[in-house]
Amino acid sequence: MRFILAIISFVVAALLIGTGIAQQTIFLAPDEVVASVTVDSTAPVTVIDGETLNEFPRSQTVGIGGAAQVFAAYGRTADVQAWVGNASYNDIGYDEETGELTSELVTGTENVVPDPTGSDLWLSEYSQALSLSQTVKVPDSISFVIVSDGQSPAPADISLTWPLDNSTPWAIPLLIGGGVVLLMGLILLLWAITTMRRSRGPRRKQQKMPKLPKQPRYKPSKRPKALPAGDSKGRRSSRTSLIAVPFALVGLLAVSGCTTSNADVAAPLTAEPTPVSTEAVSTLDPPAVTELQANRIYKRILETTTEADKDLDAKLLKTRFTGPALALRAADYKVKKIDKTEELPSEFFDGELTIVLPQQTDTWPRTVFAVVQDEEDETRAPLALMLIQEDARSQYLVNYAMNLEPGVTVPALAPTSVGANRLLPDLSLFTILPQDLAVAYGDILNKDEESEYFDLFEAEGDTLRTEVGLKAKKKAIKALPDTAKLTFTNAAGAGDTIVFGTNDQGAIVAVSLDETETVKPVETGAAVNAPKGVKALAGKAVSTLGFEATYGDQLLFYVPSTSVGGKIILLGYDQGLIDASEVKKK
Repeated sequence: MRFILAIISFVVAALLIGTGIAQQTIFLAPDEVVASVTVDSTAPVTVIDGETLNEFPRSQTVGIGGAAQVFAAYGRTADVQAWVGNASYNDIGYDEETGELTSELVTGTENVVPDPTGSDLWLSEYSQALSLSQTVKVPDSISFVIVSDGQSPAPADISLTWPLDNSTPWAIPLLIGGGVVLLMGLILLLWAITTMRRSRGPRRKQQKMPKLPKQPRYKPSKRPKALPAGDSKGRRSSRTSLIAVPFALVGLLAVSGCTTSNADVAAPLTAEPTPVSTEAVSTLDPPAVTELQANRIYKRILETTTEADKDLDAKLLKTRFTGPALALRAADYKVKKIDKTEELPSEFFDGELTIVLPQQTDTWPRTVFAVVQDEEDETRAPLALMLIQEDARSQYLVNYAMNLEPGVTVPALAPTSVGANRLLPDLSLFTILPQDLAVAYGDILNKDEESEYFDLFEAEGDTLRTEVGLKAKKKAIKALPDTAKLTFTNAAGAGDTIVFGTNDQGAIVAVSLDETETVKPVETGAAVNAPKGVKALAGKAVSTLGFEATYGDQLLFYVPSTSVGGKIILLGYDQGLIDASEVKKK
């Protein structure tokens, strides 16, 4: 029985070891799938959508070549299509039957596109001469856009490589198991041999012969008894010949097991990966930007602003500023060219965005509210920004740039990954219509407690009232000579009213306010001298008619809802001279 068990062990060991080796050699699946196509088209753009990129699971390596300069980027599919617009492009797909990529020309009305390098729309971008290879892992909602320089045809050579999981987790266990079973077989064989030797071989009972008929009795003469003919070698010789049989049998079965193991081992099963399509569980529009994207946008704005501030370059400034923020900074450039001591408004500094609230939208224009904190200098006021992107091919521009008030707390907002709707300025859910904020606050600056809106606003912590409020205005009037007269008026500025909801049903609102100071002589022949700032913008130092100076206020408020109640709080502001001119003759 032990010999039989040993033989069975050898056969099983051969099967296990053979299967383990086969899994790592002849049955080993490929470790990647490669598909390619050469595009025969003059279209300036090539697009690979998310479904093609995810034909196989895991990551994707995009290989691009066939152009002097290769640019590739990826973003949300809707954003990529919006950027492509009416341009002709090559749509890359995957043919499951041939295992190759396909290219279909989608004809448009444009044969050129803008240079895509540095667009705020991309989640990530890559650029290299001649060829480019990049490994990414993107979901189905993301698409790749490939361009040369926007004028030339898009790179022609496109390839996609997907790594496959060809690991053989059972190979090592099979080899180890086969080794263990082989060892058990050897132990059983040695045990059987040892037991046999100790028992001096197998013993057989003599079979009883049939009785012969009785013969006549014969008494032979007495002689020495002779040994039987077959017993000359004794039992030891017979035991040795019998022992040889199991050894021969084991050898035969072991050889038989080796020769039949390859035929008995089945090829490992491989299943084609089944793409899992997930349906949207929310009807919310996606946020305009991601947190990483917003930080990258701010870094680019910071670079441009730093360079423009250094050279007082208003033309460069326009590539990243618009609205009230542009008007204030561009005017300060003009003043600073004459008065070097003039301080620029709202210093931009290197820091991380501690708040990013993107608008929920898949259309344009898009708005993002962000707050930048200087982690190294806690004494520096955080910078609040309202950024607007007009269309898919435009950059985000700074519409408002305001320093937050000392110690102010921005109300809780939706997470960046969700975003918030940009609300209408005439929404009546709040203690005041957002579109009326600028006029109401301007009335307080001119009248203080006499204003009908005074009780709506929180006075404590409002440093702008201290700087330009009623007391400051009275002080300025008192400082003028008797030969001049100073008057103040204000009106809502030309900037957009930007409204985002907060978690407590309130809103943060950015508005602009224009305050105008008019200085006129009150005596015939008297003249008014213009300050350096007014002189720089008006182009005149002295006037017998007087001067008008307009100051732009960028204001950020928290407005509570009517259901919760509370006072309107000034969260931050920036203020400065934006225009000046001589008073016109009547």
